[in-house]
Amino acid sequence: MKDLNKPQSKEKAIALGFTIGVHVVAIVGLLFLGLSKPPEPPKRIKTVLVKPEDIPPLAEPLIQTDSAETTDTHQSDQTEQTAEPDVEAPNIPTDSTPTEQAQVNQAEAAKEAAAAAAAMMAADAEKARQAKQTLEAQKKAEAAEQARQAALEKARQAKSAADKQKAEAEARAQAAAAAKAKAEAEAQKKAQQVKEAAAARAKAEAQERARLAKLQAAEKAKAEAAARAKQAKADAAAEARKKAAADKAQADADAKKKAAADKAHADAEAKKKAVADKARADADAKKKAAADKAHADAEAKKKAAADKAKADADAKKKAAAEKAKADADAKKKAAADKAKAERNKRSMSDIDDELNDVKSSTQKSNQSAANKLAAAKKTASTAKRDFENKIKGRWNVPDGSSGKKVRVRFMLSASGGVESITILSSGGADIDASIRAAIKAAAPYPMPSDPQARAQAQEVISTFTAK
Repeated sequence: MKDLNKPQSKEKAIALGFTIGVHVVAIVGLLFLGLSKPPEPPKRIKTVLVKPEDIPPLAEPLIQTDSAETTDTHQSDQTEQTAEPDVEAPNIPTDSTPTEQAQVNQAEAAKEAAAAAAAMMAADAEKARQAKQTLEAQKKAEAAEQARQAALEKARQAKSAADKQKAEAEARAQAAAAAKAKAEAEAQKKAQQVKEAAAARAKAEAQERARLAKLQAAEKAKAEAAARAKQAKADAAAEARKKAAADKAQADADAKKKAAADKAHADAEAKKKAVADKARADADAKKKAAADKAHADAEAKKKAAADKAKADADAKKKAAAEKAKADADAKKKAAADKAKAERNKRSMSDIDDELNDVKSSTQKSNQSAANKLAAAKKTASTAKRDFENKIKGRWNVPDGSSGKKVRVRFMLSASGGVESITILSSGGADIDASIRAAIKAAAPYPMPSDPQARAQAQEVISTFTAK
């Protein structure tokens, strides 16, 4: 297929050269004919007059044509004259110098041929000039078309680049919108998690308050039972004193002779017993109050961190044991007081020994519970310190956070897993996120084997400083 955009100057130059060559050949031929030897003049024509009647009729009339009259140059010498020449016939003049006329005609023909060749050359030159102008105009048009095509290509490239930039901008905008939507979704998710953690924490606190209320009710019931036992003891003492007075009166009635001595002795015994009873009652009250307070504090701290089921079981068991012990002590004390009142023979030294035994037993029990609680606290403190060291080993501190502090509370399960993380004092979004990640990465934590220590180690509150 021919390329229409390809310049055709070469083909036009070939055609122009071919045309000029043909004209040059024609002009040279005409010049050669004009300068060549002129042809010989025609021979003398002999005129023969023929009468019309001597001409035989033609079968068919001759058709008049435009053909030029020709002269036979090969005239026969055997022509015979059939009529006499007419002397009155006009004399046809003949050219006396046919050669000069032929030369003049040839020169004019040569001039005309030269003029025609010159006109043809001028026409060819004009055609060549017009062809050159056409070629130049076509070149200019082609250059203009190329420039237009280049401008169109440049505009197309510019539009393509603009479209590409627009598409990239739209893609970046879409990516930014997607990132913003993702960030908002993550923020909502985190807010929901915080809300759920707060709800769980509120639920746990409500359960803890219910458990503490239950413990307080149990302690209150226990205190009321102790008060009733104390009242029974006081009633028994009053009854014993009343009976002692009755015995004294009976003794006075029975022994009038020893009335004064017995009265003095009875008064001394009554006073001594009253003082002893009062001292014992005060000591029992103080001891009971101290024991109840120490026991309540120990139980509250112990129950606050232990499992609910174990705490309830321990509380029920301890309450039952203490109630049984209190009942047994009350019964024993009532029996002792009754026996003492009936016999009135026990000495004050025996009463003091019994009081000291009770006091010593209570002190030993309180000391054992305190020692056990202190050991649990120490074990829990050591475990928490180990937890902090383990977290510091897993903590990737963000750049530029040196010196910043974050205070955090995290709750652990009995097996050492992380249940919740709460930032109490923030050091910044980056450092808060990093400490959360470190706490989770350090799990599971080694929990103490002792139930009290494990319960205390399940809640950890620590302050971490970035270095």
